[in-house]
Amino acid sequence: MAINVNTVYTTVLTILNKEQRGYLTPFEFNNIANQVQLQIFEKFFEDYNQYIRMPKTNVEFASRMDHIREEFQLFEKTGPSITIPAGGAQTDNIYNQPSDLHRFGSASWNKGVNSPPIEILSNRDYNQIKLSPLTQPTNNFPVAKYQQDKLTVFPDSTPYASSDVTFNYIRKPDLVRWGYYVGGLGQFLYDETVFGVGLLNFAASILPSISPNLSVTAPSFALTVVEPGVTTGITITKANAAATGLKLDLAITLGSGITTLIVSTPGTGYSVGDKITFAGSTFDPDGGGTGVPGPDAVCTLASNNFNGSSTYGSTDFEISDSMQTETILEILKYAGVVIRDTQIIQAASQELAQDELNSKR
Repeated sequence: MAINVNTVYTTVLTILNKEQRGYLTPFEFNNIANQVQLQIFEKFFEDYNQYIRMPKTNVEFASRMDHIREEFQLFEKTGPSITIPAGGAQTDNIYNQPSDLHRFGSASWNKGVNSPPIEILSNRDYNQIKLSPLTQPTNNFPVAKYQQDKLTVFPDSTPYASSDVTFNYIRKPDLVRWGYYVGGLGQFLYDETVFGVGLLNFAASILPSISPNLSVTAPSFALTVVEPGVTTGITITKANAAATGLKLDLAITLGSGITTLIVSTPGTGYSVGDKITFAGSTFDPDGGGTGVPGPDAVCTLASNNFNGSSTYGSTDFEISDSMQTETILEILKYAGVVIRDTQIIQAASQELAQDELNSKR
């Protein structure tokens, strides 16, 4: 189970005794948290290498090797090469590694029987094996040179396809993000919705994106707009026909028009430029007392209404919760640098050093 980002942030703030969040802002925390997650993630491989060389135990729950494998198995992936050129067809025997590859593990050649593993050779070794007919690479015994994030696979066998090569590799963890919105008192309030660049901001007002507003003389009322099944008089024009699930909390006030327009459910598939239209003939049929229906009120979604251009949306740590203590201590160590408190740095560093010593015994 992954570490909850809000649990870590609130714990760090409690330990620092900065309840007003004036010394470790969300921006600072997010940067430190990502550095710490990557640092712990890279340490998995060093620990794994060391545990391989240490005396082992097969006792359930006590095997260090099993534990460390559990830690990085989440990041292990198997996938095809990227087509060259990007979006085009494979035209030669040079295969790009997957875009999210962080540590190369192995590769297999899908043109051979049972997809044999590809032996990675240096340029010198390859030049030596191709001199003899007995050691020439074949589809069942393929070799490759690994240079500039590409595999040059032999034999040079046509036709080519990006699916010829399957990579087994480790990807990097996703970026940690403590998302928030600003409360009425200027405080940072945690947004627990999962971050997505193209997701609308949860519980955020999109009223500033509306123009013109209605000048209704009808009584005030409130309602919830739901798509699909949009309320009469409201239409949603969207670039992606599959976009769905949007819910809005709407309030119309006598003499003021639309006074509340809040995203209560972000839905999926919406994009910048999509329009939510409130028909004047429905909501302002007398045009403010003129007898002529008022103009339509149109809300045009802007970039700042989406997670990608705002502080909304959160992403938890991807490392498991067994690393929570170490994560908090590491963040405290860096936080001590930010707030210039040497005692915090020393205390966190000593605790981490002792923990490291115990784990290597």
